Amino acid sequence: MDPGFRRDDDKGYSRLVVSGSHTQASADPGAIHLRARANAAIRDFFARRGVLEVETPTMSRAGNTDPNIASFPLEFSGRTDGAPRTRWLRTSAEFPMKRLLAAGLGDCYELGRVFRDGEAGGRHNPEFTMLEWYRVGWEHLRLADEAIELVQAALSLVEREASVARITFRGLYRDTLGIDPMTADIDALRAAGDDIAIDPEGLTRDDWLDLLMTHRIQPRFPPNQLLVVHDYPVSQCALAKVVRRDDVDVAERFELYLGPLELANGYHELTDAAEQRRRFERDLSVRSARGAASPPIDEALLDAMAAGLPACAGVALGVDRLLMAMLGTPRIADVLAFDFNRA
Repeated sequence: MDPGFRRDDDKGYSRLVVSGSHTQASADPGAIHLRARANAAIRDFFARRGVLEVETPTMSRAGNTDPNIASFPLEFSGRTDGAPRTRWLRTSAEFPMKRLLAAGLGDCYELGRVFRDGEAGGRHNPEFTMLEWYRVGWEHLRLADEAIELVQAALSLVEREASVARITFRGLYRDTLGIDPMTADIDALRAAGDDIAIDPEGLTRDDWLDLLMTHRIQPRFPPNQLLVVHDYPVSQCALAKVVRRDDVDVAERFELYLGPLELANGYHELTDAAEQRRRFERDLSVRSARGAASPPIDEALLDAMAAGLPACAGVALGVDRLLMAMLGTPRIADVLAFDFNRA
């Protein structure tokens, strides 16, 4: 592609299309300026609500046990005074922030870099920016409303608006595909995705639910709609509370989409340390069966939860994905000063 400029004087920024040279920045100056404005808007959003900004470690003694997320390990060569030399780059700020909540800090947020091994491509970068915040005494649907307000404030920076819709996970699959994701067996789920080009060998029921979401459901989302999908199957509870709704148990979590792009994932947070330990151990069993590395469980988090994690809701929002939506680009490189290939 030949170098050149595309200007949009009404929005006050220009987009520079550069060649593939690794000496060039990935993003053009307009995108870099927009990130700075978005960061300032995020901080102003929380300052006006009395939510405290915090900074937590990017290196931890514990990694993420989630079987679908890989942590970067690293070795410390200096004095440790008996502490482990192996540390793990954080995949989110969740665990240390919950320790702060248990210590009584109250509502807080962090805007910072996180790291995930093996995630690089058109929409993924191994290091990226995540906004994470927690509200004491809130449940997940109230927090979803606040997440919508934040995204709408960000979109206003590029003079864009989006409508809002809300639906349960169960209602979404019923309305879109005519199947009940809570009760349908794996054969019914496979039949609904029978023309997805993938080797079905070894895929679990949750794998098929995910495939149907990404290949059948998300592409149908209206491009200028913010959609909250909430109350997930218990098998996808992650770190959320589980409650009974109608005739099934559900995980009190939500995901926020802008068009087909997933922006945020939030929970009515689990506060039971014993149940959290069981979930971590279940994760490690899955990782072992897959032959994947098994990072240490975060004992400091479990100790904090046992001491008393307050009832709260938390959400993580991908800032780079939000910027991609604001600029209307499918490439994460367009919103990073230097992407993985140029770092």
